[in-house]
Amino acid sequence: MALKGAIIELHMKLYNTLTKKKQVCKPLKKGVVSLYTCGPTVYNYAHIGNLRTYIFADVLERSLRYEGFRVKRVMNITDVGHLTGDVDYGEDKVEQEAKKEKKTVWQIAEYYTKAFFDDAAELNIKKPATVVRATEAIAEQIKLIERLVKKGYAYETEQAVYFDVAQFKAYGKLSGQSLSEKLITSRGEVVEDSNKHNPADFAVWFKRVGRHANHVMHWPAPWGDGFPGWHIECSAISAKQLGQPFDIHTGGVDHIGTHHENEIAQSQAAYGKPLANIWMHGEFLVMDKQKMAKSKGSFVTLSAIKNKGFDPLAYRYLALTSHYRSQLSFSFASLTAAQTAYHNLLEEIARPRIISKHKKTNTYQKRFNLHVSDDLGTPQALAVLWEAVKDPGLSRALLLAFVKQVDMVFGLDLLNRAKKIAKEQGNIPAEVKKLGKERFAFRKANSFDKADKIRLRLVKLGYEIKDQEQGFEIKKIVK
Repeated sequence: MALKGAIIELHMKLYNTLTKKKQVCKPLKKGVVSLYTCGPTVYNYAHIGNLRTYIFADVLERSLRYEGFRVKRVMNITDVGHLTGDVDYGEDKVEQEAKKEKKTVWQIAEYYTKAFFDDAAELNIKKPATVVRATEAIAEQIKLIERLVKKGYAYETEQAVYFDVAQFKAYGKLSGQSLSEKLITSRGEVVEDSNKHNPADFAVWFKRVGRHANHVMHWPAPWGDGFPGWHIECSAISAKQLGQPFDIHTGGVDHIGTHHENEIAQSQAAYGKPLANIWMHGEFLVMDKQKMAKSKGSFVTLSAIKNKGFDPLAYRYLALTSHYRSQLSFSFASLTAAQTAYHNLLEEIARPRIISKHKKTNTYQKRFNLHVSDDLGTPQALAVLWEAVKDPGLSRALLLAFVKQVDMVFGLDLLNRAKKIAKEQGNIPAEVKKLGKERFAFRKANSFDKADKIRLRLVKLGYEIKDQEQGFEIKKIVK
């Protein structure tokens, strides 16, 4: 847990994409953090790059709880309105997949939602307390759009209702791109509605006309039968469930320039106050020097790595070796190395610790806490754990207590997995332990011949012994 006596509001520092600096996590409600996570668009399996972002969000929630905060976390499921162009052109992704698989849109959404949470469970990602599908919050989205229209921030054309970015002068603050730059950049994008005021204007409601005339998912609205745009759902769902403003909003770095920029604009325009106080973004997973993406076909699923014999938690371990704001280069070689390291870590935790002289206190907890509270420094925190398991002077009781605390953040199932390994290894017989102590005494007395005879005797009994600085370890030989 957090350092004893520490004031939690002054302990946790997180990097805010909006302010471009780390800041103290000081929640609006003392001791309780309101946290919103942008969820998946459920038209296909999540790839491991997507899942890295959810590991980051999970570690954030775990770290906040570790620090002593209570966390109220909400996540959306996008099951309508996300077009293939990621802005305002193309076909609805869920509808496109339904046609391809010859299923209904509802079947597609249900199937891939379940697949996402199945993958998340295998990665030990906790399911948020509140999960809301976009199709479950249509009334809230319509209400928000009505407010935007009334205040002059949204306008209607024959095809859709758009948010007028030129009316929101702070547009671009999150990405650091000015409104004028954004408008110039947007002119090169595909524009399928010539009545848009600006190319950068984004749809908050699509009418069931033109290319969307046969859209299967549709609801009545003041502007005509239709369906919501991609961005409006997160503003409506988060505000209803957490209030506005709330404390922290998370997502991937690909959300910064469009989805999150648009969320901020429509929410702040509607209610005159921020949507979230801290915005946090996980970096890309790259493979062959390119970001992993479904649109390019260059992606790997969790099932694919499992089929190659990899442990899902080895992938979680790999994700922890890189800071969430740094790109992580993926290859099967790096995953192999991570799996080896993870399993070695489990064996270190599982092994009996027969120590002649051990430390009375654990000096690692404070260092671990400082790394976690400094913007989720998991690579450094992981290094501290390795120091602890390799420390020959740390008693088993202190080590296990430390591992229990560490895994509140890491979520690697360390103690349960280590117990299974220890059970497989079997209990070290008293006779073997006695021989180990005798050998250690001979080595201290420089009687190496006698010590080696005992070592050979232990090998015949099926055990190997390894010397440590202040003791030794005995391990059953696995054939």
